[in-house]
Amino acid sequence: MRVLSGIQPTGEKHLGNYVGAIRRWVAEQHEVDAFHPIVDLHAITVPQDPEELREATLDLAALLIASGLDPDVCTLFVQSHVPEHPRLSWVLECLTPYGELRRMPQFREKSAAQTSFSVGLMTYPVLQAADILLYDADVVPVGEDQRQHLELARDIAQRFNQRFGETFVVPEGTYGELGAKIMDLQSPETRMSTSLGTELGTVKVLDPPDTIRRKVRSAVTDSGRDVVRAEEKPGITNLIEIMAVATDETPEAVEARYASDGYGRFKEEVAEAVVELLDPIRLRYGELRGSPDRLAEILAQGAEKAHAIARETLARVHERVGFVTP
Repeated sequence: MRVLSGIQPTGEKHLGNYVGAIRRWVAEQHEVDAFHPIVDLHAITVPQDPEELREATLDLAALLIASGLDPDVCTLFVQSHVPEHPRLSWVLECLTPYGELRRMPQFREKSAAQTSFSVGLMTYPVLQAADILLYDADVVPVGEDQRQHLELARDIAQRFNQRFGETFVVPEGTYGELGAKIMDLQSPETRMSTSLGTELGTVKVLDPPDTIRRKVRSAVTDSGRDVVRAEEKPGITNLIEIMAVATDETPEAVEARYASDGYGRFKEEVAEAVVELLDPIRLRYGELRGSPDRLAEILAQGAEKAHAIARETLARVHERVGFVTP
């Protein structure tokens, strides 16, 4: 079974990203034929500093490998290194009604907040469809906010197949929560986020140990001292979830061990567990970023693997729509 999950290079990745997506990719890569594009073409739908985008792309590649993605097992590559992505997107755009793209919720939200926006902000769901359909992906895990985009990809595939004959695999989606829900340490009613969260409440994957300890120790807790999950105790509930994730235990087991210990010791041990989870990634990341030639070689290898499949798909599409073979 082929599974495709892309990730944007912009924004420093945090504990929620690692738990919700990256760690799952690492665990599943030996069970499926996994494709993981770093979708830098999607990043430029909003203005980017060129040098920052370039560095962020390499940073993310190193982070994913340091987290355990094995380039010899999965296909890890940079989207812009495979030119078939925008080439297929153009063909699919020509078969996608304008009204469908205008109705996409994320486009409506983002465009409403701007006096001017790029055409790419509207059409990027078609590029997402191309990302998926190029590789005959069977399954695409997405969050609930991306459900309509995957449904659009399915509609585009079915529409193309009906008009030109069976060409694309129609992908299935897996929806909902991708792992535990990690909340902001300072605002536990909201998700951990580098763009929308608090600086002190967001544990970044590459934070040094002392920074992680400081953030966890300063986490907002609740009245009382019992380490138990409850709707009226969002702060301590979040820390229990984080501890369970870091130690690979159930939240129930965490509660049983710390229930009557009080918040002080519990927060100290949560901090140490998160350091133990993330620090090997930070150290390995430093080694990879210190070897740019090796990192470039890995990304070139991934692009070659992706290109071998993508060019066959695009050739099939071009033949079906009537383009002359070069």
